[in-house]
Amino acid sequence: MALLERVRTLVRANLNDLIDKAEDPEKMIKQLILDMENQLMQVKTQVAVSIADQHMLERKQKEHDEKSSEWMRRAELAVDKKQDDLARAALERHKSYAQMAESFHEQVADQRVQVENLKAALGKLEQKLAEAQSKSDLLIAQHRRSRASTRASSAQLAMGDHSKAAAFDRMKQKVMRGQAVSEAHAEMVADNLEDRFRKLDREDEIERLLAEVKSRRQLHG
Repeated sequence: MALLERVRTLVRANLNDLIDKAEDPEKMIKQLILDMENQLMQVKTQVAVSIADQHMLERKQKEHDEKSSEWMRRAELAVDKKQDDLARAALERHKSYAQMAESFHEQVADQRVQVENLKAALGKLEQKLAEAQSKSDLLIAQHRRSRASTRASSAQLAMGDHSKAAAFDRMKQKVMRGQAVSEAHAEMVADNLEDRFRKLDREDEIERLLAEVKSRRQLHG
């Protein structure tokens, strides 16, 4: 998420180094604080949106769980009435809603992780903003007293490290793209065969569920 990456960049920022490298330290620190405040508002908004999305997904999961249970009850009723075709149809609906409920369950889990990540980023950014605000005057004063430091060599070393990190990131992205393309090709080849086997498995599952329902109804009968 681009927003989180911008937040991480601000959180990782070394205020002392930024002040030392700036031509106008006072202007730079004020701009940095303004950037943090803007990002803070965006993260707060995104947290609220993500929590709302989580609640929506949870409601959808509950609805599909309830539908799944309702169609199982209807299948049992059909078995009691010795209407196997109707029972099979009800079990198809039960299975479909159960699968959707499971899918929503996974989405809810992923959404919860995203919400927690956003909350953590928000907390770190709030701390960094408070640090910048409290240290701004002190950092500017320190900068004015330390112009005779080894700024040039430190900046050169920092740039070298940044270049290496950027090259590593580009290589990592290239490998990940290649892997994704390979996986996509493999999935395309396997999809047709997988679909055929899934259809067979689904038919077997429906027959098994029908047998289980009949067995339960006979025991209760």
